[in-house]
Amino acid sequence: MSFEIDPRLSTRAVRGGSSPDPATGALLTPIYQSTTFLQEAVGRHKGFTYSRAANPSVDQLERALGEIEGSLPAVCFSTGMAAITTLFLTLLESGDHVIVSDVVYGGTVRLLQRVLNKYGIAASFVDTSDPQAAEAAIMPKTKLVFIETPANPTLKLTDVSAIALIAHKAGALLAVDNTFLTSILQPVLDQGTDISVLSTTKYIEGHNSTVGGSLALRDSTLTEKLRFVRKTLGCIQSPLESWLTVRGLKTLPLRLKAHCENAHQVAKWLEAHPVVSRVLYPGLPSFPQHELALRQHKAHGGLVSFEVKGGVDAGIDVMNRVKFCYLAENLGAAETLITHPASMTHGDVPVEQRAAAGITDGLIRLSVGLEDPQDVIADLQQAFAALPVAEQEKEAKCASR
Repeated sequence: MSFEIDPRLSTRAVRGGSSPDPATGALLTPIYQSTTFLQEAVGRHKGFTYSRAANPSVDQLERALGEIEGSLPAVCFSTGMAAITTLFLTLLESGDHVIVSDVVYGGTVRLLQRVLNKYGIAASFVDTSDPQAAEAAIMPKTKLVFIETPANPTLKLTDVSAIALIAHKAGALLAVDNTFLTSILQPVLDQGTDISVLSTTKYIEGHNSTVGGSLALRDSTLTEKLRFVRKTLGCIQSPLESWLTVRGLKTLPLRLKAHCENAHQVAKWLEAHPVVSRVLYPGLPSFPQHELALRQHKAHGGLVSFEVKGGVDAGIDVMNRVKFCYLAENLGAAETLITHPASMTHGDVPVEQRAAAGITDGLIRLSVGLEDPQDVIADLQQAFAALPVAEQEKEAKCASR
């Protein structure tokens, strides 16, 4: 699979938010590792007073992300969960209701079910891939619809434009966690979304070097409300992590192209392997929502989820036997990472809720990196070859000859 990146996005990724320093001529904006900033007089400053509120390094990242998102300068946070927490605390109060995709990152579930519920904020986890189910879940106090598409880790899709119409008809806002694709591959603000949510830890920075999050909007009033709550909570991103994220952002379009092509190649190989019982990748014609993926995505990302025959024990065996793929939490980085969602990213989600969302105990999530995909395939092949089911398949094949 191959696709072309809009060259204008490549230019924005490289040049967005920055220009040579007028004092020194430095092409790259320096790291402003400063707590506070000199004020010319009482009430007179150069836009920065204290780094909990704003910092030039963070400001550069926010302007750069705005260029990519097609939004106002983004609002950046210390983590992706800090971004989501700030969003909920800004938009919701006691008695309010939020609709959330039934398959989302485990941290989002934990926040709603074990923290915000104590303060009277109600959440309904709904199969938002079914617009009728989403509409039926609307209540008089529904203020926000929060979807994740593709969803973590099943990659289930939600029709962004359809849900936007439902949310707006009810007077609610729509937020989309677009971490798995970014606006390069899925421009959610152009599809009716009010708030684009990213864990910049993942593809945006792309090198396993930082944690961070962002919210991007086209509404200046709400953007300023988010900045106020961020300042109050003290969860702004650090100058160093912002600088590293800007550096990663410069290569985002090129990296995404490679991630997509590599993941598609690995997914096709997995689908043809006799020990694999299920492959989930939106770019495969066999994916249940492939037609929606073709309409909504420019390409389908670097995440592949799959199951092997033999259930959870076989799946864990595979993850323990890989040598080239790293068994680690995270995704969207240069290195290929393999994850067991049921015990890692979604370990805090109740078993019944995981099962209802299709997150089986044997599901494996693979974040395909930038290496030669044949190295990833070779590693999976050696792990599969050691499975008892592989021996059974081999014996059955020999017996049929």
